[in-house]
Amino acid sequence: MADQHELTRLEQLLDRFANRHLSQVPDGVREFLVFGIKQAWACLFGALMLLAIILTAWWYPNDAGLARNDLLVILAVLIQAAMLLLRLETGRELWVIVLFHIVGTGMEIFKTSMGSWNYAAGGVLHIAAVPLFTGFMYAAVGSYIVRVYRLFDLRFSHYPPRWITAVIAAAIYLNFFTHHYIVDVRLFLVLAVGVVFFRCRMHFHVHKLTLRMPVLLAFVLVAFFIWIAENIGTVTGAWLYPSQIDGWQMVPVTKLVAWFLLMMISVVLVTFVYPPKPPDKTGSTDILS
Repeated sequence: MADQHELTRLEQLLDRFANRHLSQVPDGVREFLVFGIKQAWACLFGALMLLAIILTAWWYPNDAGLARNDLLVILAVLIQAAMLLLRLETGRELWVIVLFHIVGTGMEIFKTSMGSWNYAAGGVLHIAAVPLFTGFMYAAVGSYIVRVYRLFDLRFSHYPPRWITAVIAAAIYLNFFTHHYIVDVRLFLVLAVGVVFFRCRMHFHVHKLTLRMPVLLAFVLVAFFIWIAENIGTVTGAWLYPSQIDGWQMVPVTKLVAWFLLMMISVVLVTFVYPPKPPDKTGSTDILS
C-alpha cells in the first residue's frame, strides 16, 4: 500500500474504499480494478487537458472573440489552480510541474522556429509561435509520473546512479536542438538508455500484490500512450506536423523514439524530487513470468 503520508486526502479515501468494498472481489479482478482506478487518477491532469482540446475543437466557434489558444491557456490554468486548491496535488508535484513547464516550453519555442511542427494561429497568450497551454501538456507528463510514483509506491532494483541518468538526459535534451545542425545521435542515445537501464526493474504495489516489470518496458508503454494522445491533439488541429498540413494523417510511428527519449528526461527530473527507493523485502511478482 502507498505511504499514507504521501497521498492526498482524496487518494486516502480511495485507498480506504478499496480496502473496505473490494475485499470480497476475487483477487485477480480486484487487482485489475485497483490498477485501472489508480492509472485513471494518475492521468487526471492530462485527461482534462486532452478533453479541453477535444471539446474546443468540436464546439468552440472559429469567430469567437477569445481565440481558442487563449481559451485553452485559461482552461489549463483553471484546471491547475483547482487541483492545487482542492489539494488533489501535493506541493512536491508542483515543483515537478514547474520544471516540466520550463523544459517543455524552451524546446517548443526552438522546435516551432525550426518548423518541426506548428500551432494554430491566433491569440495573445503565447511566446513566439508557442501558445502557453503547451507548457501544461508537458506538465501533464510530469504530473502523471509523480502520481504513479506515489499511488503505486514505486521502488526500483538495480537503478543506475542518478548522475549517469542525468548526463544521458542532458544529452538527449541537447540533441533535440543540435540535430538540426549536426549529426542526429538519437539512436545512440536510445542504446545508451537501454544499456544503463537494462537490469533495472520497477516494483509497484497495486492493492494486495506487488508486481515488477522492466523499466524499459514502462518507458515504451508510456511513450505509446503519449503518441496516441498526440494523434488526438493533431486531429483536433491544436498543432500539426508538416506532413499533416495538406490533410491529416497519423503521426509517424517513428515519433515513438522521441517520446521514449522524452520519458528518460521526465524520469530524471522526477527522481531529483522523488529519489528512487529500493524494493522492500516482501518480494514482487514478475508480470512477464
